[in-house]
Amino acid sequence: MEHTSNAHKSLKKDLFEGVDFYQVDDLLTEEHKLIRSSIRDFVKKEISPYIEDWAQRAHFPYEIVKKFGDVGAFGPQIPAEYGGGGMDYIAYGLIMQEIERGDSGMRSTASVQGSLVMYPIYKFGSEEQKKKYLPKLASGEMLGCFGLTEPDFGSNPSGMVTNFKDMGDHYLLNGAKMWISNSPKADIAVVWAKNEAGRIHGLIVERGMEGFSTPETHGKWSLRASATGELVFDNVKVPKENLLPGKSGLGAPMMCLDSARYGIAWGAIGAAMDCYDSAKRYALERIQFDKPIGSFQLIQKKLAEMLTEITKAQLITWKLGVMMNEGKATTAHISLAKRNNVAMALEIAREARQIHGGMGITGEYPIMRHMMNLESVVTYEGTHDIHLLILGHDITGIPAFK
Repeated sequence: MEHTSNAHKSLKKDLFEGVDFYQVDDLLTEEHKLIRSSIRDFVKKEISPYIEDWAQRAHFPYEIVKKFGDVGAFGPQIPAEYGGGGMDYIAYGLIMQEIERGDSGMRSTASVQGSLVMYPIYKFGSEEQKKKYLPKLASGEMLGCFGLTEPDFGSNPSGMVTNFKDMGDHYLLNGAKMWISNSPKADIAVVWAKNEAGRIHGLIVERGMEGFSTPETHGKWSLRASATGELVFDNVKVPKENLLPGKSGLGAPMMCLDSARYGIAWGAIGAAMDCYDSAKRYALERIQFDKPIGSFQLIQKKLAEMLTEITKAQLITWKLGVMMNEGKATTAHISLAKRNNVAMALEIAREARQIHGGMGITGEYPIMRHMMNLESVVTYEGTHDIHLLILGHDITGIPAFK
């Protein structure tokens, strides 16, 4: 594995231990705690030592895909018969939290694979499709991506122009998707497109199909260790057996987004915890005016507010996880948690940056990287404002975004 010698010189041991002021751990099973602990150890070994170097170089470490597969980070909520973990939604949430504590871009890689590629194939795919793709996606032998957002249609996906025509023995797919995590390295893409009647369907598009390309997006200030790109379809012939038969309409991709947004609600807590943990350690070590800055009232105020917000977010996501397990969680429930927790994590990153002073802008601490990553997380899979309107629609019964 390639790492620069400079990265080795500045390697800091990852001392993170977790944040649990309200003893939320008492609400978890022993299995939950075991899963969290194994992913935390994985992050400390495979992500923390190298992530600053990857982010500085805008390098996506492709070898992490197989490692994620080995540790069970892909599709933990998918049944074991298809290679998934057969776990509940709280276990899935904890896995996302621990990976995002390492880096949001790394969590995006896992989220997309599990919630946006494996989930729709499991939920809407044929038995043949499930057997063909799910075990390879679960093991990391295959990497997938999810094509919904287009250059001109983000918050309004129903306006999409990507379309397919029935040519008798195959479909002909045309159009383009943008801001697609994993696309430059993906083996398959679950693509949402309109048929001739204007109905949205999911299609599995495989790398190597003629006319299918995945240009990479360069120059990102955010999610720099994650691969982002486009999906371009120029008269791509897609076999008819690659259509997802189980569900059509915009509701199908939206169900996938609910699953992914749920994981983000947990993941953001991980980023917040990492910033808080770093700020707390720094405040106790950094001496000014002959004493640790942690002894000053304004620093204590920042730390107290961080801990309060993390604790509130933990309780929201735990309860949401229970509702997910019971099949009672709605899109609006998930929107509240995604929106609240990402905004909370961003605020904590900004306050933590101030506690670290000038050191906070360097790669010696994770703060600025988390802050920049969260600027993508607050926008993707439903922007901050769109989630408000989803809640507003739920409260009033009146959709404000049409």
